Amino acid sequence: MPIRILQVFASLDRGGAETMMMNIYRKIDREKIQFDFVVNANDSEYAYENEITQLGGRVYRMPRYLLYNYFSYRQAWRRLLLQHPEWQIIHGHHTAAASVYLGVARAMSRKTIAHSHVAGRDNTLKSYAKMAVRYPLRFKTDYLFACSFKAAWWMFGKHSRRAHVIKNAIDARRFAHNEKTACDKFVVGHVGRFELQKNHAFLVDIFAEVKRLRPEAVLLLVGDGKLRCEIESKVRTDGVYFLGVREDIPELLRSMDVLVFPSLYEGLPVTVIEAQAAGLPCVISDAITDEVIITDLVKQFPLNASAHKWAEAILDFADTVSRRDTYDEIVAAGYDIGGQAEVLSKFYLNL
Repeated sequence: MPIRILQVFASLDRGGAETMMMNIYRKIDREKIQFDFVVNANDSEYAYENEITQLGGRVYRMPRYLLYNYFSYRQAWRRLLLQHPEWQIIHGHHTAAASVYLGVARAMSRKTIAHSHVAGRDNTLKSYAKMAVRYPLRFKTDYLFACSFKAAWWMFGKHSRRAHVIKNAIDARRFAHNEKTACDKFVVGHVGRFELQKNHAFLVDIFAEVKRLRPEAVLLLVGDGKLRCEIESKVRTDGVYFLGVREDIPELLRSMDVLVFPSLYEGLPVTVIEAQAAGLPCVISDAITDEVIITDLVKQFPLNASAHKWAEAILDFADTVSRRDTYDEIVAAGYDIGGQAEVLSKFYLNL
């Protein structure tokens, strides 16, 4: 019988953290290790839910943690863990609520892991509240994980010295460089949820400047999220396409001339790793950790520069960098999923 590891997320849609863990799930030896998942309750099926079931996993829903429901949330977790003694390792990716559910799990002698996938916050009251409830994790959790050194420091402070960095690895073969899809347009692309940290509003302004300099340019926005309608209403430029959630990301990356990522903050964006694997030039903000730069296909640019300056940098970089096969570089840097699946499997089995 395989050991069963409980993975806790807020959702199971196609975000970076969820995608990374699904990449690992597909690669692990499921005769030795199986994953189950807990997510926030919702009214519809999550994007990865059906695949999880096919792989032998189970998905459970819990109420959202809203601070005022602290005691009922604790009780709900205690009941769930009592019903599932097979979950001896609880891996928490949903860190806003983790100090509660990992605290319950640890009190019940389960091994607990808190995993940081972020390295920054929005200037909102909700974001500050999340910072406050995350603070105890450094003291109340057996093991600390992070997707980058920057994400470890941001969430765990000086305790990041004991954090394990689990790289946001990808199936490098799936994204390996191929010939760019023939197109008479200059294709600017972005893949990410429509959330404040992704800075879509500025991206739209940047593209308007790109369009002024290169009239044949188009912008592909891949993903969904709570700010999508707001961004759609902001667009005043022709050639902007909202593609929604897609499964054909490798093919879409091959259709692009440049990936633009003006994020306000990130843990370590898996899309930028995927783009490099596809041989695609990337222009990213200087707020993103340079740990994501594993080839010469990435250029960091100041977040406080104007949209016009960003447009000039994008066109210059895309015109001077040649697409090429980067598979060996991705593997050598440790971002191929096979190696990271092995690292995490050994960790679980040793516990």
